[in-house]
Amino acid sequence: MPRKKVTDVSGNGGLKRKRASGKKKDRDFSSDDEFEDYEQENTKKPGKQATKSGLQPVTVSDDVKEKIKLEFPKVKGQLLVFGATNWDLIGRKEVPKLQAAYRNLGQNLWGPHRYGCLNDVMVSSVVSGPCAAHSLLITTEGKLWSWGRNDKGQLGHGDTKRLDAPKLVEGLGEEVIVSAACGRNHTLALTENGTVFSFGENKLGQLGQGNQTDAVLSPATILYNGQPIVKVSCGAEFSMVVDCKGNIYSFGCPEYGQLGHNSDGKFIARAQRIEFDCELIPRRVAIFIEKTKDGQVMPVPNVVVRDVVCGANHTLVLDSQKRVFSWGFGGYGRLGHTEQKDEMVPRLVKLFDFPGRGATQIYCGYQCSFAVSEMGGLFFWGVTNTSRESTMYPKAVQDLCGWKIRSLACGKSSIIIAADESTISWGPSPTFGELGYGDNKPKSSTTAQEVKTLDGVYSEQVAMGYSHSLVIARQETDQEKEKIKKLPEYNPRTL
Repeated sequence: MPRKKVTDVSGNGGLKRKRASGKKKDRDFSSDDEFEDYEQENTKKPGKQATKSGLQPVTVSDDVKEKIKLEFPKVKGQLLVFGATNWDLIGRKEVPKLQAAYRNLGQNLWGPHRYGCLNDVMVSSVVSGPCAAHSLLITTEGKLWSWGRNDKGQLGHGDTKRLDAPKLVEGLGEEVIVSAACGRNHTLALTENGTVFSFGENKLGQLGQGNQTDAVLSPATILYNGQPIVKVSCGAEFSMVVDCKGNIYSFGCPEYGQLGHNSDGKFIARAQRIEFDCELIPRRVAIFIEKTKDGQVMPVPNVVVRDVVCGANHTLVLDSQKRVFSWGFGGYGRLGHTEQKDEMVPRLVKLFDFPGRGATQIYCGYQCSFAVSEMGGLFFWGVTNTSRESTMYPKAVQDLCGWKIRSLACGKSSIIIAADESTISWGPSPTFGELGYGDNKPKSSTTAQEVKTLDGVYSEQVAMGYSHSLVIARQETDQEKEKIKKLPEYNPRTL
């Protein structure tokens, strides 16, 4: 089976990666079952694929399984796009040889544009991710459309042909899609009855289908028969799903401990070659912890997960008590624990563990994190520009004090926010138009700025890919419709 090859074992930005401190034998466990889970994890022989074939998917009997019908986002509007649209070049020095024919397709859109092919399509949700060069939209009828980079089949159309304009994913048939998530080269889609479909790259098991293959080009269900899933999220090469009972499951590449199973899955296959023991099917994250000031590790019981978001190599969850936990790669302080150590299991972020100080929304960027508190304040930790100082623990974003934040999204280093009647963005150079300031205007900003090109446009929801932005613009009144109609129309050239 193919495994991930790592030749440089230093962290992002040249930081040395270390395992989380503290001897594991000193850890506290809330039950014998959790200790047995931990013991089995650390006594199995790494790299033996046979151990994976013996894993059984999560299963519950039909009489115990909940019957659910997930609701659509209560949003509808017109899709707007801006930023880099040369999908095969985004995040790369040059277009790969296999995509050479597309080298000159796509341009930088410096201000908001309408897709000509979507003029009559009402959109209820848009999806991308800080690692992604592809995008998804969900219509008000629950149909999934996709476009962008497709060299691993992450668009779900049964081929690897790049798409410059949104196209319906026909492989999902009559399924009603309510939510989706984008990884670097893979995609998850969630149906209204709690079933998860996955497609795209699967070299590290990030599709959760029980195997490791180069790519899956059409939607297929994950290998899971437990309680219905209500939330999905993707990191660069791993995935997270949450069931209706508040349990969280992970699968894919375990590097940095990003799966939350108390291991980074790393082993030496042979001289100068490090590989990872990947999780090929959803596996429950069993232990949540907090660390005291003197370094003592305490289990946190009764964690019922309500939301999950992933950065490139880290994850945040929000539980029913409005607490925030984080784990994975700790570089640049993105976990919010005042240190840069990797965390192998979910660890409590202390700031939000006080009455009246809980979180209501969480968001992840490529190497940063955000949370909105009960009082409405926006908190940030991590870094957007690696040449500037890191924020090692959650700090209030003073520029946005008093704004009521409705939606937030992060790209590689840029941020866009829908708040009150405005759209706000910022990000350091280089940018490619994802801030939406318009032609012949400043291309970047280190402080939050209102997007003047969207004055009079009410942004229902925002999403951001590696270096492009997506906005759902409300068009309920004639005035709103007229304002959107005045925006330029984007009709990309295709091959």
